[in-house]
Amino acid sequence: MNGYLAEPEEKGPYPALLVVHEIFGLDDHPKDVARRFAAQGYVALAPNLFTGPIAETMTPANVQLAMRALAGAPSDLRSNPAKFREFAESQPPERRPVLEALAQVTDPVTQDGFARDLIACREFLQSLPSVNPQRIGAVGFCFGGAVVGRYATVDPTLTAGVIFYGQNPPLDRVPQIRAQLLGQYAGEDPGITQTVPQLAEAMERAGRSFRYQVYPGARHAFFNDTRPNYHAESAALAWNRVIEFFRSTLG
Repeated sequence: MNGYLAEPEEKGPYPALLVVHEIFGLDDHPKDVARRFAAQGYVALAPNLFTGPIAETMTPANVQLAMRALAGAPSDLRSNPAKFREFAESQPPERRPVLEALAQVTDPVTQDGFARDLIACREFLQSLPSVNPQRIGAVGFCFGGAVVGRYATVDPTLTAGVIFYGQNPPLDRVPQIRAQLLGQYAGEDPGITQTVPQLAEAMERAGRSFRYQVYPGARHAFFNDTRPNYHAESAALAWNRVIEFFRSTLG
């Protein structure tokens, strides 16, 4: 696994963050976010969770091709791995490889594996002399937001996590979460946002900390200034809230 590391200019130790990419892999956006966090006094690692054949297939151009193919597909496709694979097999040959890869990386079993990969990334951060090993957080976007939610259920050492428009972690695992969580969601993203109250209720029942905001008029991926759905006003407000959250939880 490779990644992108951004560190503050002055000597630490500093709190550290994992910055988990969207479905497009480790492109310019998570690297830029990592640099922005470094400028705020955090060591930030943006790992590339896609390796081997998946990394070769899940290029931005291929993912866009898959998204166009999925535009008219049933809304529950991504939550049903078997149905997703059947859909991929029904598509023209040029679309099948990326759709099959997309089905694989969004499969809950695979995402649990990605969550475990983040434990190794956290251990790497803790080994750095510039990092305070007791102050580790994570933030993820879209696909990465879903992975961060799952990661919070498997790593009790995580202090704080931010989910940007990612699917909920399995609700039956919520009692395993020890980190404080913050959610940032788009008002025009019903497939994701309408499920958030279920997570909030599960977190409250388990006595866990979860706050979230919904941004009216914003669409999925509103924080990514390299994508068409970028919503500058919502992104700026979300950034301020995320920095405030990490200041209060990590320092």
